[in-house]
Amino acid sequence: MKHRILTLLCIALCTQCLSAKEDTYFAIAKNLDLFNSIVKELQLHYVDSIPVDKVVQAGINGMLQKLDPYTNYISAETVKDFKYSTTGEYAGIGATIFLHGENVCISKVYEGTPAQKAGLQAGDLLLEIDGKSMKGKKVEDASGMLRGTPGTKVRIKISRPGQKKSFTEELIREHIHVSAIGYAGMLNGQTAYIKLNSFTEDCSSEIKLTLKKLSAQGMQSLILDLRGNPGGLLNEAVNIANLFLPKGETIVTTRVKGNKVDRVYKTASNPEFPELPLVVLVNDETASASEIVSGALQDLDRAVIVGERTYGKGLVQATYPLPYDGQLKVTTSKYYIPSGRCIQARVYDMADSENESEIPDSLTSEFKTRHGRIVRDGRGISPDVCVKSDTIPMIMYYIIEHNLAFDYATEYRLAHDSIAPIGQFDFNDFEYEKFKAYVLASGHPYLSNSEKYLDELIDVAQYEKRYEAAANEFEALRQALHPDLSADLGNDSKYVKMYLSSEILERYYPQGAVAGTIPFDQVLQEAKKILLDTKRYKEILTK
Repeated sequence: MKHRILTLLCIALCTQCLSAKEDTYFAIAKNLDLFNSIVKELQLHYVDSIPVDKVVQAGINGMLQKLDPYTNYISAETVKDFKYSTTGEYAGIGATIFLHGENVCISKVYEGTPAQKAGLQAGDLLLEIDGKSMKGKKVEDASGMLRGTPGTKVRIKISRPGQKKSFTEELIREHIHVSAIGYAGMLNGQTAYIKLNSFTEDCSSEIKLTLKKLSAQGMQSLILDLRGNPGGLLNEAVNIANLFLPKGETIVTTRVKGNKVDRVYKTASNPEFPELPLVVLVNDETASASEIVSGALQDLDRAVIVGERTYGKGLVQATYPLPYDGQLKVTTSKYYIPSGRCIQARVYDMADSENESEIPDSLTSEFKTRHGRIVRDGRGISPDVCVKSDTIPMIMYYIIEHNLAFDYATEYRLAHDSIAPIGQFDFNDFEYEKFKAYVLASGHPYLSNSEKYLDELIDVAQYEKRYEAAANEFEALRQALHPDLSADLGNDSKYVKMYLSSEILERYYPQGAVAGTIPFDQVLQEAKKILLDTKRYKEILTK
């Protein structure tokens, strides 16, 4: 009798599962048929011609936006950009560009590339590419024209600040590899510093080679900077962790629908630097693969994590080919690091694509590191030593928005053939006074955010016909809110000097952009102190 009841229950459950699957398949077929019919009817009856590709792609994007920010359709036109983000390689001239007013401008030239060989410089304006004017063009338009098949030619007409006549250069496109390492060097006689910008293909091999070079220079401890690193390839994250962790350690586990274990990623070889004292720097822009490395090293008590809480991206994506050379990048699983915690910090509402929320503290759980330290899930990686970055002052937004430091650095480079080496270059007070005069003479309006909001309030008051009654009060408030450009350049000179030094150093040295920030970097300086204090370093990892 019991056997009969169990058999009937199994049949009922199987029937229910089959029915649910049939309902899902019917819903898919019905909605695809509906979508197809709508496109056909629009094409037949809409008053104007339908841009079918744009309309359908908007529909696809709208559907995917209901899921999460990382599930995307990658069109054939953008596949190259996607591959560059994962490999760090493309075919072109080896220069980055941005929009400077109405002009496309070179912002950086990479070493050993066609752009450098041709003598192109940051600050050069691209007037024409292969005879086509770039005036008013978008950056992506110019970028698409600069990239192409290796070995092919591209002609560029250049206008250089300080030169009256434009000139034309013919470059031959090459395979370009952009290193994931933004900076590598010794901070003092024993502490090395590596800034890793992303987890692109073979970046672990780059890190390994770099560490060996730093060892030859006397490295006895290391600061690995993952601030601002958005992640990338999972296998590269595992390989980098393996440089410091023993063979056979679980670094990350992925789990699919139903919380089922999909794959377990373990270290595959003996570590190159098993005892090297290590500090990892993180912030709120440290995400995904960066969180796997920092989280695994924290869970296994192998490194001290310093900085601010990370972003909390614990979702795993895979790509699948689509017809007509497109791809679908889709979230397939979640990351779980060695302690068993998931690093995902956000919940996405499929009913409202605009609605995302952080997992509340009350719903997070405690986990323990190898030495028994308490860590929590659902919030990315919380640092062992919290050091908040300085708040960026308003004057910096003004300088960046109007490209004042960039343009000044361009003029500085034209006036100085060489400068002191990294670590010795000093943008002194005399030079800073010249920059202040340059900014004050630029004539760009300097408004505070509160003053901009005041303008909006005045518009509302005028609409409601209340402005006249309070005109004097509004004017008094404007005077109180209006910032003093000269005073702010003096009060916040530390930040301005740091940014300006980085801009100038980058014109002469590949690692100059990061090097210029090192003396001013509070988080980095705290990391150095921790590594110099062996007792404190060990206590952090055991308490």
